[in-house]
Amino acid sequence: MNVLNRRKALQSRFGGILLLYLVFVSISLVSRTVLFLMSVSDISFNPFYILWSYVAGLFMDTVAFSYFMIPFVLFQMFVPDKVFNSGVHRFLAYASYFITFFILLFNGVSEYFFWEEFGVRYNFIAVDYLVYTTEVLGNIKESYPLPLLISGILAIDIALTAIVVKKKLLEDSLASKTNLKIRLKTGFALLCLPIISFLLIKNTTVEFTGNRYNNELAKNGIHSLFAAFLNNELDYETFYATRSNEENFKQLRGLLKTTNSEYLSNETFDITRKISNQGEEKKYNVVFITVESLSGEFLNYKGSKLGKLTPNLDALADSSLFFNNLYAIGTRTIYGLEAVTLGAPPKPGQSVIKRPNSENLFSIGRIFKQRGYDLKYIYGGNGYFDNMNAFFFDNGYQIIDDGDFDDGDITFKNAWGVCDQDLFNRTLKECDKSYASGKPFLNHLMTTSNHRPFTYPDGMIDIPSHSGRPGAVKYCDFAIGEFIRKASEKPWFSNTLFVIVADHCAGSAGQAELPFMEYQIPFLIYNPGIVRPMQIGKLCSQIDVAPTLLGIMNWSYDTKFFGKDILKMTPEEERAFISNYQKLGFIKNNRLSILSPQQKITHYIIDPEKGEMKAESKDTEIENEAIIYYQSANYVYKNKLNRWN
Repeated sequence: MNVLNRRKALQSRFGGILLLYLVFVSISLVSRTVLFLMSVSDISFNPFYILWSYVAGLFMDTVAFSYFMIPFVLFQMFVPDKVFNSGVHRFLAYASYFITFFILLFNGVSEYFFWEEFGVRYNFIAVDYLVYTTEVLGNIKESYPLPLLISGILAIDIALTAIVVKKKLLEDSLASKTNLKIRLKTGFALLCLPIISFLLIKNTTVEFTGNRYNNELAKNGIHSLFAAFLNNELDYETFYATRSNEENFKQLRGLLKTTNSEYLSNETFDITRKISNQGEEKKYNVVFITVESLSGEFLNYKGSKLGKLTPNLDALADSSLFFNNLYAIGTRTIYGLEAVTLGAPPKPGQSVIKRPNSENLFSIGRIFKQRGYDLKYIYGGNGYFDNMNAFFFDNGYQIIDDGDFDDGDITFKNAWGVCDQDLFNRTLKECDKSYASGKPFLNHLMTTSNHRPFTYPDGMIDIPSHSGRPGAVKYCDFAIGEFIRKASEKPWFSNTLFVIVADHCAGSAGQAELPFMEYQIPFLIYNPGIVRPMQIGKLCSQIDVAPTLLGIMNWSYDTKFFGKDILKMTPEEERAFISNYQKLGFIKNNRLSILSPQQKITHYIIDPEKGEMKAESKDTEIENEAIIYYQSANYVYKNKLNRWN
């Protein structure tokens, strides 16, 4: 655009948006150059790569600005000239530009510090920081000279705004007069840019060079942040310690191999195996209860630290096949649901359940549905939360959530949904319905009552509602006990397995990187007429729940699970996976290796009896096995090798 055309554009009603664009890309250019200089030892000086970083970078800056300008365009389109040309609007316009400049400058400085720590644009870690604001703000206050930084940003902001005022860059635009038809035509044309960008441009579009730093420089920080919100993942191979994928899978195939399995292909990256169990397959019904926040410490087997809160679950444990050394893979419901459904280690960042393209995955539900089972996910709350409904529906389940409960079926409801008794009563009806139709069923439940605000129906237990976690735990236990008693009177009971496992523990706070004891949760399979009561102390994980259930049912099936049948595990096969959003833990032989961003690995000796962990030097064998599992699980997911077909 030549000088005459640029000046003419600045004089139009939409001239302020052009000015804002020029400031936006200028700040982005300075920021990109600073990040470039910070990374001179890591970037490629291939002239084409450098040119790409800046040319593609300008393109991504423009894409990011197309979203940023939306409220400004809408304002320009619909505000009449009388208001637009007024003195009040003139003052508000300069004030809004002053605030906008500050936001852009603040973002540029924030990108500097984020790049300094992680060597990339904003990603899921930045999203995670927005979730944990208390901890993050405290860390920022202690780590950086905030008063000095904010003062510097304000000084630049004042200078930039002063230039705009002194040069009268907005005056002609603020005084311009435009009829509504022209404003609408121009505005709709501008709004086509973000629409086209959203449909066609991804954050990975500019990952063209062979150098990660050059690719990151070509991105825009603001666009990367919102892409992280949408994609909900943290790329494993960018941030974590890696090995050769081919070598990993060669060893993984050995780790996953069992005496009753055979690989269906010699292809290195194909982990599909045929599990063969001798004898007659059992077509048991299954009621799969995932219990909210049921830490092992609430039950007798871990000492009942809060008192005798779970008499029903303790009695069930004594009458069940009870696994007393199982670890949750994560700290939120969707991680637990992912593990027991998909049988694979966690991925860094958000759970697969909340990520796009999570349909038609290899899951326990698909195996049951293939054999003609009624397959239902029953949740007492709104299944839109955490994308649960979409995930389970896209993977073959019929969805029943609080919107499907009749008013007469709801005795109590809070912000999270109906109480556990109402959930279990609805489940009984669904079991009856499938039994009446002559079809076996797998009903997967997710409870809600053991969650803040810890409210439940009055008079059910001896702890008042809304008095804290102990009452919620005891009420949940009461509801489970009542459900089992009612189910025992049903004609389908004698042919039904009841699987009870926590989604995660009640808390995972602690001074340790990953306080491993906080991840211990109960897992039991109940029906004395089918399974012999026994306690199993093998070290195992939520990803082993599905293969173990299928083993008890004596099924032969093709599998892509990373998990194994716990009952058939040898001592050498025992291991567990624990994680949070960023840290990936692997437990084996009383050793804990933790993989963290920036390719960091830490090692600990752990004492499960005392709950102690002590830092130790590198344990190559455990470290390599951790990398093999986590990197391979990520590879399988990213390359869609875990699809049902």
